[in-house]
Amino acid sequence: MKSSLEALRLRYETDLALALDPIAVPLRFPDALDRELAAFVAAHLAYGKVAPMLRAIERALEPLGGRPAEFLRKRDEQVLRDVLEEALQGWLWRFHTSQDLVHWLLAWKRLDAESGAGLEAHLLPLPGESADAALSRLVQRLRAELPQTYGLRFNLPDPLEGASCKRWRMFLRWMVRDSWPDFGQWTRYPKDQLVIPLDTHVARIARYIGLTQRTALDGRMAAEITAALKKKDRQDPLKYDFAISHLGILGDCPGVRVLPGCRPCPLVGICKAGKLRVEKSKR
Repeated sequence: MKSSLEALRLRYETDLALALDPIAVPLRFPDALDRELAAFVAAHLAYGKVAPMLRAIERALEPLGGRPAEFLRKRDEQVLRDVLEEALQGWLWRFHTSQDLVHWLLAWKRLDAESGAGLEAHLLPLPGESADAALSRLVQRLRAELPQTYGLRFNLPDPLEGASCKRWRMFLRWMVRDSWPDFGQWTRYPKDQLVIPLDTHVARIARYIGLTQRTALDGRMAAEITAALKKKDRQDPLKYDFAISHLGILGDCPGVRVLPGCRPCPLVGICKAGKLRVEKSKR
């Protein structure tokens, strides 16, 4: 399995695949804090069809200019609210309204003002505490402080309530993991407690190759897949996440479990569904 996963990883570590991933947007910012803020927005809007999703992220960040963190830091919150509400008028992305986005940006501003250095300090576990407990604490705080709109609640699943927290896991992977395509700019967060961002593509392909037997896309499935990948690479199990997800995102694994159509896939030798079809065709 490890050699198959490595082959898959090499196949998708390309500029073409990267251009169709939301991480491409924050990667354009050279400053670390700007990159963090852009990632905070991009990760939490990362759902739905790729092309319109990327356009929505670009439009969400457009009013902040080339130095988005500085744009937020230099303005009074009420002035900033008025400016953003006018600039983002008409912006909409599926469950998220322009008002949701304004509140989300202002939440980053307040958290950054408290720490003086972005969000990492707010997500660090206390002594003897898990990273998920720290994430839960921040989620519960934001639930209390932000309006109870559908879009904002969609941003605030709690890992201690069993949620997979896909968009938070994506944000954390980007910020903590220090190999392609991630930033690795948070150095205090426990890298060994990162959990795979679970979406339908990752879940489906993980079941095909035996990384999980579960059916519900929840926190337990995400933990099970992460644990299985740690057996392949204990130091960096999430290096396979980008490739597994893009195998589905790009339509290269359409769910039609037949050969020879699946033969070019690096996972075909370990895909249980593929093997079953091969055996059936030999009878």
